[in-house]
Amino acid sequence: MNLGFYIIMAAQFFSSLADNALLVAAIALLLHADSPSWLTPYLKFFFVISYVLLAPYVGAFADRLPKGQVMFISNAIKIIGCLMMLLEANPLVAYAVVGLGAAAYSPAKYGILTEYLPASKLVIANGWIEGLTVASIILGTVLGGVLIHQYVSGILLHIDVPLIDTGIDTPAEAAIALIVVVYAVAAIFNLHIPGTGALLKPLPAHPLETLIDFKLCFQRLWADRLGQISLAVTTLFWGAGATLQFIVIEWAKANLSFDLPKASILQGVVALGIAIGAVAASATVSLDRAVKVIPLGIGMGLLVIGMIPVRDVWIAIPLMVLIGALAGFFVVPMNALLQHRGHNLMGAGRSIAVQNFNENLSILAMIATYSLLLAAGLPISVVIVLFGLFVASTMGLVMWWFNRNQRVHGDEIAQLMAIARSEHH
Repeated sequence: MNLGFYIIMAAQFFSSLADNALLVAAIALLLHADSPSWLTPYLKFFFVISYVLLAPYVGAFADRLPKGQVMFISNAIKIIGCLMMLLEANPLVAYAVVGLGAAAYSPAKYGILTEYLPASKLVIANGWIEGLTVASIILGTVLGGVLIHQYVSGILLHIDVPLIDTGIDTPAEAAIALIVVVYAVAAIFNLHIPGTGALLKPLPAHPLETLIDFKLCFQRLWADRLGQISLAVTTLFWGAGATLQFIVIEWAKANLSFDLPKASILQGVVALGIAIGAVAASATVSLDRAVKVIPLGIGMGLLVIGMIPVRDVWIAIPLMVLIGALAGFFVVPMNALLQHRGHNLMGAGRSIAVQNFNENLSILAMIATYSLLLAAGLPISVVIVLFGLFVASTMGLVMWWFNRNQRVHGDEIAQLMAIARSEHH
């Protein structure tokens, strides 16, 4: 990998670091306002709604400009969302603006890999980007927890800017002010991302044409015998992963008596496991063998149920690592396979936009369901059982779907596997 690849990785790391620290700070804002616990998951709901509503347009936008420019503009939008929080806008609305920036960022972030690297390096590159993303999740959640901690926030709030009244009066606001600086660092790296020489595609003349184009791309990816399987897996994974973030907070509060700063560190432990699994997958699983890892998704769902009896933090930590490792090991190859098929079928930006639409629709549905279960008064142990069984059963259905495809469309799948194998080597 050359220097340009590492600049892309650095830009992604700092942007994701800020994203994850900001989630903890935004939760702290809601807690400071004495919001009910069922409202907290809606932060994620508002964050990802832009991914769903704007999916047809952000993919086309990512293919219209050099990817580095798209990433820079996106980080600027995230900074605007942070400033809205500091100006005491509704945290959900401000976080939705940050989500708008993230929605525009994602097709460029992943699309640039398929433009910049040969297919033979896609699994390795995905291992890198997922590993670093997860490292940023670990450090970001820990950073967010540390920044809102009473001792650290006390130091930050005593820093005075001469002749300027910043209006920063709470631990959450002090954390957000520092997070803006992290987004600015990511933006500096964005400006130094090298051009890929990829052909830029003009935006359709009318917004309706963009919608029709997105619909065709959506149908094409779901009709592909390998694309549909990898898309189903990643769709389920990201919905489950987003929900698990909030489940861990409630479970740590109920079972381990953890406050938000400590629970955010435990979220980071899950992410550490994902990083371990992602690195292991990138080193051992080739593109043409990606579908072999689907059973690990079933195992992850069942293992989540094992959280219920745990009351000891020293048992909780290895369990969290193991759950994360299973998740990381099966999602990285499936993500690489999905990118490979999408790039071949319709181009990088558009395929990532279709992927984001499906994955974030799943997040919206699962986060809303989780919030409704909490609002209905169900104990977190019952929610965990329902969640684990849902993940295991849906992954089982995807595995049955793939086996059926092999029986009915064996020749077509063998041909697609051969293409993946040839491009991998």
